[in-house]
Amino acid sequence: MEQTAQPKPERRQRIFSGIQPTGIMTLGNYLGAIKNWVALQDEYDCVYSVVNMHAITVRQDPKALRENTLAALALVMACGIDPEKSVLFIQSHVKTHAELSWVLSCNTQFGELSRMTQFKDKSAKNADNINAGLFTYPALMAADILLYQADLVPVGGDQKQHVEICRDIATRFNGIYGDTFKLPDPYIPQVGARVMSLTSPEKKMSKSDKDPNGCVYMLEKPEDILRKFKKAVTDSEACVRFDPADKPGVSNLMQIYAVATGKSFETIEQEFAGHGYGDFKQAVGESVVELLRPIREETERLLADKSYLESVYRAGAEKAAYVANRTLNKVYKKVGFLPR
Repeated sequence: MEQTAQPKPERRQRIFSGIQPTGIMTLGNYLGAIKNWVALQDEYDCVYSVVNMHAITVRQDPKALRENTLAALALVMACGIDPEKSVLFIQSHVKTHAELSWVLSCNTQFGELSRMTQFKDKSAKNADNINAGLFTYPALMAADILLYQADLVPVGGDQKQHVEICRDIATRFNGIYGDTFKLPDPYIPQVGARVMSLTSPEKKMSKSDKDPNGCVYMLEKPEDILRKFKKAVTDSEACVRFDPADKPGVSNLMQIYAVATGKSFETIEQEFAGHGYGDFKQAVGESVVELLRPIREETERLLADKSYLESVYRAGAEKAAYVANRTLNKVYKKVGFLPR
């Protein structure tokens, strides 16, 4: 009896994303990026990296960088990134990132790099160390993505430029050397894509914020989190309504509360109808404390087991290198490098 050939299972789309280990991650990092990473694991083939090579475009203390790299790894795992479901690794452990970055640098135009807003921003903040790595970092970022032939790159709404230059570099390379790289698309979540400062809601929440009350850190004590939300900037209207243009502070708090609780903006508006901002800010603060509590406890547990973390990042680097080496070998052949 003749057997019917079974159709091959469809390849899941691949996602690549990275997080820099420059200090303790913020609530903005979690709600804007890592929380979405967790949800994507069941639908996509996910590759996640702690991008410590990007971190050194700004001067780092070596001991602190090592500690922060391990803490970032533990924190993303505590958030729900499962090294059995996703490839999770430390960027510097896979040398192909640096190797492909050089080839891509040679296929990237000076003008493209000079237009990057992140170069302008970081140059202004680090005027005493405007180094070549800071200028050419988009080539390394493109290498991160293109090595894994990623279909999608989760980014905040303000980071689309990063994916656009990656696509431009890949398109140019493919045009010169033939089809080599898949062109990635940005993946922008609808809610929680951009968490703003609690004290300056026109600016993105950032660990480099000079006002410590503007930023909530993932491993902060509950009492400090509640205090920061009590001080959060709102307005004089005393009406909880989503209106980013006229009510940026309240809208930012609503966005945080929506992601922390799963409630819609309409439900939140109804919940606090007739209430003052004091009740609203307290509720947002409490929802964030409860959201972060299990993450903080699990991070502490993981950091106490260094040998387990080491086994995770070594296994992750091996899996990542297997995929990355295949892409790099193809690239080297295309550009005319002799095989070893």
